[in-house]
Amino acid sequence: MSSIFTKIINGEIPAYKIAEDENYLAFLDVNPNAQGHTLCIPKKEINKLFDMEEEHYLGLMKFSRKVAKAIEKTVPCKRVGVAVVGLEVPHVHVHLIPLNSMDDMRFIDKVRMEKEEFEALAKQIAGNL
Repeated sequence: MSSIFTKIINGEIPAYKIAEDENYLAFLDVNPNAQGHTLCIPKKEINKLFDMEEEHYLGLMKFSRKVAKAIEKTVPCKRVGVAVVGLEVPHVHVHLIPLNSMDDMRFIDKVRMEKEEFEALAKQIAGNL
């Protein structure tokens, strides 16, 4: 069975896309820790980060870095944090989270955003790539 991320890749589920190439996709997390919280995923469905071929692992990190730099240009924050947890969806994903405090990384307090806010923010971040 396909993961929710594979369904996003295949266009079966909508997403607020920021960046995409032949191997990777970045989109806003719909349940964000902070405004600008973004997920970067490989298009190939792989459950665990360290099961990725080294070339694709490094490619994902390079892609994530590019997206993080665009987030920093768009969202006021002290830095962009990175986390790979992998328990909630069995498809590798890198969390890029704009941080102003350590609590922003706790995955407890979530930010609520309207559809229009997601759309505008995704467009702004994409414009800074």
